[in-house]
Amino acid sequence: MQAQTLSLHHIIRSSTLEQNAPLMIMFHGYGSNEEDLFSFASELPEELFIVSARAPYDLMPYGHAWYAIHFDAVDGKWSDNEQAISSRDVIAKFIDEVLEAYPVNKDNVTLLGFSQGTILSYAVALTYPEKIKNVVALSGYINQDILGSTDANYNHLSFYCSHGSVDQVIPVDWARKSSPMLEKLGIDHVYEEYPVGHGVAPQNFYSFKDWLEKKI
Repeated sequence: MQAQTLSLHHIIRSSTLEQNAPLMIMFHGYGSNEEDLFSFASELPEELFIVSARAPYDLMPYGHAWYAIHFDAVDGKWSDNEQAISSRDVIAKFIDEVLEAYPVNKDNVTLLGFSQGTILSYAVALTYPEKIKNVVALSGYINQDILGSTDANYNHLSFYCSHGSVDQVIPVDWARKSSPMLEKLGIDHVYEEYPVGHGVAPQNFYSFKDWLEKKI
């Protein structure tokens, strides 16, 4: 099946199911592209219909971002929250487009993010929970400044969250705050740490794969 022309450039892997397939949408990190997380696709359950999206902001000389990061800000890294909110809403629209364009189950949508893609996956799921079932949140954190209202019903959501204990890009302390917040919102979740930096260790991959197989 060819990828359709939607609001975000993307690549797909079709499901073994001809209709009503569980859907996974992947969101890469800052400076990367849609090919990055797509390398997981061949190892993930065959019934998943996988869409890997490219972030809307181009970086020079190459790569893409969901929002700008100003590394020379006085107080360290500073995220452009307005761009992040814009990308959050673009993703919400993109999910609707994917559900319309492909033979997938609108009630079985999983987001998988890495780093900046995880920050956006958290924001989308917590702002538009009715669109999402599961989230795999790798090496990211919850940025409360880009969330909408958190008065919604989150009882149906499940999160798998993981982080490298020696991550030098996103401090593990930021990631550790996600579990108490998800607990407060009554969201089923798993939080794990691995002795790596800003990346996904093999045992981390197999852990979220096992979790995912039970959830879809």
